[in-house]
Amino acid sequence: MPDTLSDRFEPYVQIARTLGVDAVALVPGPNFARVVPHPFSSHERPFLIVVPADAAPAALVPNLELGSWNAIGFDGAVFDWRDQDGYVAAFDALLSHLRIASLAVEGQVMRVFVHHALLQAQPDLRIVDAEAEISGLRTVKTAGELDALRAAIDVSERALARTLESIRAGQSEAEIERALVSNLFAEGAEALAFGPIVAAGDNSARPHAKARADYAIAPGDALLFDFGARVRGFAADITRTVFLGHASDEAREVYDTVLRANRRGFEVTRAGITAHEIDDAVTGVLEASPFADRIRTKTGHGLGREVHEAPYIMRGNHAALDAGTVFTNEPGLYAPGRFGVRIEDDVLVTEDGCESLTQFPKELTVLPC
Repeated sequence: MPDTLSDRFEPYVQIARTLGVDAVALVPGPNFARVVPHPFSSHERPFLIVVPADAAPAALVPNLELGSWNAIGFDGAVFDWRDQDGYVAAFDALLSHLRIASLAVEGQVMRVFVHHALLQAQPDLRIVDAEAEISGLRTVKTAGELDALRAAIDVSERALARTLESIRAGQSEAEIERALVSNLFAEGAEALAFGPIVAAGDNSARPHAKARADYAIAPGDALLFDFGARVRGFAADITRTVFLGHASDEAREVYDTVLRANRRGFEVTRAGITAHEIDDAVTGVLEASPFADRIRTKTGHGLGREVHEAPYIMRGNHAALDAGTVFTNEPGLYAPGRFGVRIEDDVLVTEDGCESLTQFPKELTVLPC
């Protein structure tokens, strides 16, 4: 990333010009964090940067954040407001200063009340959704961003290894989840990428299960972990499924099918391939198995500042992947009421293939218990 704020704003200037709008607005979130070197949040308070196509940026900032805002080196106009007074006057002043007729916004991030405040200040303002263009700037990772992702993944894998060493029959999913979270922070996580999933037995067949405090894990159970650390703002997202004590013949066959699908994803991935083609190859392995009725999800999603971001690795998405894109390869098979298996790796697209950023073993593992 460029060192100066003005250089970091330049891609948004280009988006405004390409879309034929007067300016682009960013609100706290992953795109805002790409530009601003401080972890600002919105909470209940509107907070935005507006980057015009042909003028200096301006910002609307809650007064209690003004000290931190002044420290980042922003040299455009700033319109602050206090809780006691409300933000209406600040929006009026911002739009009076900008004199714009159209504004591109992040459709998946900007909240409705901020959208309404803009229109209350200027009813004829044309607001367009530029989520794809704005978030698309984050798709290809820089060297520094890849370093952060690698660090988050390394922390996560060390934490999982420590957690697996301590698992014993009779523990609850919630107990194991607490151990995993503790190990993540012990290994250097700055935050959790998301609330982890620890699911055993029939719970492992729920793709987004919640850890149970009243279920004691037992021999023969599948035990699924879906989790990740966050380091320097970037998230890991890893899934491994192990078995306790022993694995049935059926469980072994299901696991082998999912592993073959996961490996197929690595075989086909390279710069220029589409998300559709990857999903078609991976899901095709599952569909050709005796367990096709257990397919519940697409192959994966982009990964970076957000755990789920573009590109979405699914049939129908014909976007070609550029070198430097990172996505999850996470095929799974789920038999409701019985068990599920998912194997998830974080994948870096390269010019001539791909690289698995995750290194944790994925051969079938049976834990003694």
